[in-house]
Amino acid sequence: MKLYRYLTGPDDVAFCKRVTAALNRGWQLAGDPTLTYDSVKGRVICGQAIVKDVPDVDYSDDVVLSDY
Repeated sequence: MKLYRYLTGPDDVAFCKRVTAALNRGWQLAGDPTLTYDSVKGRVICGQAIVKDVPDVDYSDDVVLSDY
């Protein structure tokens, strides 16, 4: 089964830590990164889609991404 996640971070440091942690757990970057401006908080939010192939796992509502 292929799992998809979209990571975001309120700043470059937090975002880089999340992406690094995901890459260390076997996730891969997918697509282009995004930058979104949060006008309420006055800051840019970084984002990136990630994907991971998980063998021998079929889709189920019981599958929790944090397990992978």
